[in-house]
Amino acid sequence: MFTKSQRFYDEIYSFKDYAKESEKLRAIIELHPAHHSPRTLLDVACGTAMHLSHLMRHYRCEGLDLDAKLLAIARERCPGVAFHEGDMTDFRLGRTFDAITCLFSAIGYATTTEKLHGAIAAMTRHLAPGGVLIVEPWLAPDIWKTGVIHSLVVDKPDLKIARFNTTLRFGRTSVVDFHYLVGKSEGVEYFIERHELGLFTHEEYVDAFRASGLEVSHDPEGLMGRGLYIGVAKAAA
Repeated sequence: MFTKSQRFYDEIYSFKDYAKESEKLRAIIELHPAHHSPRTLLDVACGTAMHLSHLMRHYRCEGLDLDAKLLAIARERCPGVAFHEGDMTDFRLGRTFDAITCLFSAIGYATTTEKLHGAIAAMTRHLAPGGVLIVEPWLAPDIWKTGVIHSLVVDKPDLKIARFNTTLRFGRTSVVDFHYLVGKSEGVEYFIERHELGLFTHEEYVDAFRASGLEVSHDPEGLMGRGLYIGVAKAAA
């Protein structure tokens, strides 16, 4: 997963409109828990907390991520927000939230259907009655194409990054070896990061939500064309 690129994460993904995405998330959150006004939110696989930096204006937010270096950036960005280091497939925070998000296809890092079910179950355990779970999926098996070449460039006065990769596949796992060339005033470095993400079908996502007792719907467009799965927990009797 991430080994050295955490410090460049925000520059690499600066093309994302986090403010716009957060507004769409807020619209979904406000729509679904109809019995009360949502006040608390947990972002699972929160990364550097770019979404939370917007959502914290409206909710009491917390974040969870497996990567300590990403969390260090998140804590600096969002002072006063509680961040937890943990695995999305099995975590216990001891409290519930009105809304839980898992965005930018981070759910793909679950890699297997068993872990997918574990992640959805872990998040569902942390939902308040009537709460909403929003998951942005990774690509489906029939969408992922191998041998595709991608490139990304960051061109700032004090930082130059060129990232290249080709797409690989092993069974139901998509594999991306990111090759980084990073130039700064003190020199140039090169490194590789391997990212492995599970390729799940629409039916497998739906099954995981339903197995956790959630009423699930699907937005095929979502935040950036990858769709959203929206699960709602049963309201209190």
